[in-house]
Formats: sequence, C-alpha cells, structure tokens
Amino acid sequence: MHPVRKQRLYLVLFIIVFSSAAIGLVAYAMRGNINLFYPPAEVAQGNAPVGQAIRVGGMVAEGSVQRADDSLEVRFMLTDFEASVPVVYEGILPDLFDEGQGAVASGKLGEDGVLVASEVLAKHDENYMPPEVLEALEQSGYDHKGVKQ
Repeated sequence: MHPVRKQRLYLVLFIIVFSSAAIGLVAYAMRGNINLFYPPAEVAQGNAPVGQAIRVGGMVAEGSVQRADDSLEVRFMLTDFEASVPVVYEGILPDLFDEGQGAVASGKLGEDGVLVASEVLAKHDENYMPPEVLEALEQSGYDHKGVKQ
C-alpha cells in the first residue's frame, strides 16, 4: 500500500473511532439526566419505573398538604382527577405552591408508590400550566383550573 494511502486510512480510522467514542460518552452522560414525565394515572397503573428519576405533574389535591412540625418535610397528593400520587418533599416549597394549584414534582418513585421528590415546581401564574400537566388533565376531562369540562 502506498504510504499516502496508508496515512489517509489511519486518519479515517482515527476519526471514526474518536467520533464513536465521543457519541458513546455523550449518550452515557445523558442517560442519567433524562427525567420522563408521568401523569398520576400512569403512575397508579404501574407504568412508571420504580427507583429512577421521573417527573409527576398534576393538581395538588385539596386538603392533602401535611407539613411536619419539626422539619421541612411536606406530604401532599398530586392528582389528575383520575388517580392520585402521594409525594414526600423535604425543603422549601415555591411561593405559589398551594392546594388546588398545578405542580410538577421531580424525584424517585418508591416501591410503596410514594414519590420522594427532590424538586417541586409550581405554576407561576393562573394562566400557565406545563404542557405535560395540561395534556394529562385534558385527557381526564378537566381544564387547567381543575374544573370538569
């Protein structure tokens, strides 16, 4: 083989191996950062993975917020009016978090069906609803304010 062709072959092989390694590392790094969204009805049906990072969104059920006296732990239920998911969160909740309001909780689902949240997001005004939550509510026959259509 001619030396110039041999050099080009090595260059092409190096580029292919380097590109494959880079794509593999990026895919591996992103694998742990993907949070899939599940409405409460799918979580109740057992479609959500246990022990993996997920997001669950819906309305905070009326009368479900329970605050611990000696810590920042808060327990509440997220509902899409078809099913409810119990959520446990330890930390400071957003100012707009309240019963009857839309919220999205990110965390890991336990074997007992309780979502141990690492982050809770509340909708920021009365007109906005995260698209995933809005779609889940519409599928269960409710509008963005939790009123039956």
